[in-house]
Amino acid sequence: MIQTVIKRDGRIVGFNEDKITAAIRKAMLHTNEGEDIELLRQITVRIACCGKEQMSVEEIQDAVELELMKSHRKDVAKAYISYRNQRSIARRAKTKEMFLEIIETKSNDITRENANMNTDTPAGMMMKFSSETTKPFVDDYLLAEDIKNAVRQGYLHIHDKDYYPTKSLTCVQHPLDKVLKNGFFAGHGESRPAKRIETAGILGCISMETAQNEMHGGQSIPAFDFYLAPYVRSSYIEEIKILEKLYEQTFIHLHHAEIPDFEIKTLEELKGDDRIVQHAINQTVNRVHQSMEAFIHNMNTIHSRGGNQVVFSSVNYGTDTSPEGRCVIREILKSTDRGVGNGATAIFPIQIWKKKRGVNYLPEDPNYDLYQLACKVSAHRFFPNFLNLDATFNQHEKWDPEDPKRYEYETATMGCRTRVFENRHGEKTSIGRGNLSFSTINLVRIAIECMNIEKEEDRIKNFFEKLDEILTMSARQLYDRFKFQSTAQAKQFPLLMSSLWVGCENLKPNDTIKDVMIHGTLGIGFIGLAECLVALRGKHHGEDDASQELGLKIVQRMKDRVSEFANQYNLNYSVLATPAEGLAGKFTAMDRKHFGMLHGITDRDYYTNSNHIPVYYKCGMAHKARIEAPYHDLTRGGHIFYVEIDGDATHNPEAIMNVVDLIDRYNMGYGSVNHNRNRCMDCGYENADAKMEKCPECQSVNIDRLQRITGYLVGTTDRWNHAKLSELKDRIVHH
Repeated sequence: MIQTVIKRDGRIVGFNEDKITAAIRKAMLHTNEGEDIELLRQITVRIACCGKEQMSVEEIQDAVELELMKSHRKDVAKAYISYRNQRSIARRAKTKEMFLEIIETKSNDITRENANMNTDTPAGMMMKFSSETTKPFVDDYLLAEDIKNAVRQGYLHIHDKDYYPTKSLTCVQHPLDKVLKNGFFAGHGESRPAKRIETAGILGCISMETAQNEMHGGQSIPAFDFYLAPYVRSSYIEEIKILEKLYEQTFIHLHHAEIPDFEIKTLEELKGDDRIVQHAINQTVNRVHQSMEAFIHNMNTIHSRGGNQVVFSSVNYGTDTSPEGRCVIREILKSTDRGVGNGATAIFPIQIWKKKRGVNYLPEDPNYDLYQLACKVSAHRFFPNFLNLDATFNQHEKWDPEDPKRYEYETATMGCRTRVFENRHGEKTSIGRGNLSFSTINLVRIAIECMNIEKEEDRIKNFFEKLDEILTMSARQLYDRFKFQSTAQAKQFPLLMSSLWVGCENLKPNDTIKDVMIHGTLGIGFIGLAECLVALRGKHHGEDDASQELGLKIVQRMKDRVSEFANQYNLNYSVLATPAEGLAGKFTAMDRKHFGMLHGITDRDYYTNSNHIPVYYKCGMAHKARIEAPYHDLTRGGHIFYVEIDGDATHNPEAIMNVVDLIDRYNMGYGSVNHNRNRCMDCGYENADAKMEKCPECQSVNIDRLQRITGYLVGTTDRWNHAKLSELKDRIVHH
């Protein structure tokens, strides 16, 4: 006798014979002879009594077909089979429609979910086919029922859900010094250690490209200048040795000569050792420049993930004050300013200037000249962004300006704002660590559900109760994913778990990665604080002090609960200011469909990213900084402050410095500047005219409008989804 049934989604439910009866009756009513109650009862009883204790839906339906075919009512059997086929076709129709949209390269929110991914290419299509068919598997077999319902109802979003079954981690800060010193094995082939600057630059590219294929997030180098500096000196020594052969004498005493700075100078009037040293310096600087140029070109052309996208890469630099480190910084900035190809702005790597008082921020600091150059380049090329090592939460008690490895105690970040620093299982550092996975809470939906509560005090109390419930659910979902990820073996990640992740040197190929994964972070993000506050109080935090006070209480509650989860699960939980792309519109569409058009809440095509003031709200940059700054300390999983400026920033690097001053003054952790930059794809002409439709030089309408979508750049808005395009149109300038 049948006791339980395995449904198509894998769930096991109790057997209900009424469903068999209803299905047969429906088939009978579609025939000329109509219903036969006695036959209906006989078939239902026979299947219920003679079936196995547990059967699948398909097995039961096969049994119904067989019984109907054996009966005198062949017409009913035919109708039942026809109905069953129609249902099967209907279940596949949605997948078919989605596949056709991908095949026909239609621009929609599915194909434009990630602007760094080209889903129009064959490899991009293949990834999207895989992605969209993998997500239902995760829903059916890897998520708890309440989590699945929370996702379906729009309370929670699980990022990179399509990668869930692979057990991959999100991102990592590469300890490039290990790779350069030891070489690495990445599953196929082996790389030797670096000896010169050219090899070091190439290995940096290969390291990030290889790791990108093992992970679902981004790749970053936390101390690019420190890591490459030794290879500037070794390349200089190579140049000295070339001169030794040329002059047929030894200059070994010049190999480690004290060099104030690696800068190209004329050889005129120089004699003896001075001439030899300067010649070697000139040659070395040229090699460093070419290496940095190659590094940037490679990071914009080397494709990963089956040829679908360039590596989502970041580099942090700015605090190495050695002559060799300064040379690396100077030449990557010059190469960035020059552009790639025919002068285009490089999209990757996302470059991040690590700002530090006493090192590179004040006029008396040793790297202040390079800071000025960084601001000039950022005014032209959008990068570098600026990471504030002086923020109270970014400081490390072990940082010492005399320590040659002080970079180990400097925070590093990634372009879209992933921050990893604190560690309950080891040293506080960014190196060799990253995010494991993260999920985002829809604050707006929770707030909308509380809108009809008349008293504000009760309304807000109810909101916090609901928020606590979703937070608890999110923490459990991340823990479940952590447990699943931790069953992976080290050999599944040939580079990551042999050379990059902290503690990986203790792993054997067949060991699980659980013991080293604990150094990573689990992020709970949020979206739509502004719209949430409008729902609760009628105004967002940018326009009302009381709303700002409530906004801070909400994110503080999240931070407090996350601390509780960290203790409960003994893992590094953190709050993330989510950088949403597709999600910005997805949540909004779901809430609008359910609750209707609500003024200031669901009446735009997107929700505001994390704790930002809405992009359409008119305010000055100082006001924006004052409001958003307190959230940076609360969102230690990652955050960003940005402002929009008008005019041609190329002629105004001081505007960039003013923004960095705001970041410093208001104790913010990370920031960037958006500005207009147009480029004619036919002749290379550039300007900052926000309304440029035609090139004034060659009259071409093939204009590239460079824009920052979240924390990274996108050279063409053709790959932006509908919600982010709507947000782009609403952005206002901050004066």
